[in-house]
Amino acid sequence: MIDTDNDALNIPEIPEIPGGTTQEYVYERLRNAVMLGAITPGTSLTMRGIAERLGLSPTPVREAVRRLSSEHAIQIKDNRRLTVPLMTPERFEELVALRIAVETHAALRALPYISDIVIDRLTEIDGSMDRFVAERNADQLTLLNQAFHRMLYSVNPAQASLPMIESIWLQLGPFQRQVITEVAEYYQIDRHKEVLAALTARDGAALSAAIANDIVDGVLDTGRRLLAAEAGREIGLP
Repeated sequence: MIDTDNDALNIPEIPEIPGGTTQEYVYERLRNAVMLGAITPGTSLTMRGIAERLGLSPTPVREAVRRLSSEHAIQIKDNRRLTVPLMTPERFEELVALRIAVETHAALRALPYISDIVIDRLTEIDGSMDRFVAERNADQLTLLNQAFHRMLYSVNPAQASLPMIESIWLQLGPFQRQVITEVAEYYQIDRHKEVLAALTARDGAALSAAIANDIVDGVLDTGRRLLAAEAGREIGLP
């Protein structure tokens, strides 16, 4: 368990929600912080500490935390402390399998609605990602990766899977940030180029394979290595 104080707590700012309530803003801001992995797994938090960091009363924080707890993004402990859950190998394998299943479905359902304009926008996002991979800018890399996938899946006007996908991102986000930070070989193969080629060719089989490979390379393989390294440290292996 990692204890943190208010000054060390990283909760990135987000734009105000037009017409939204303070409660909604706090929820979206905390949700964004967890999805980005800005709060390290295992970090010990309190309602009061979060409220002080945001300059608010505990009331809207309490409701935001309740919602995030129901989404398995934050755990509420018996001693009223909060924590972002540590990842386990079993939970990791389940979340990644779900991500592959739902995102390949979403990509295939979006394919008939793909235009050259959308491909050009996705290409621009991927180009920006290349720069941030080189700089190892975890915040921007995560934001743009989510933007790339969200834009692709949202092209389908009848899409219903994005809330499920974002729920999985929310649960994987803190651990994925650890992967980006700690695994030097993270994302050496840019599978987004394969996604773009499949979209250009309107090739459903290639698109499904590219999405699956993107998740395997960017999440599964590197995540397994990090979990294995953590298990080794726990039993004293070098």
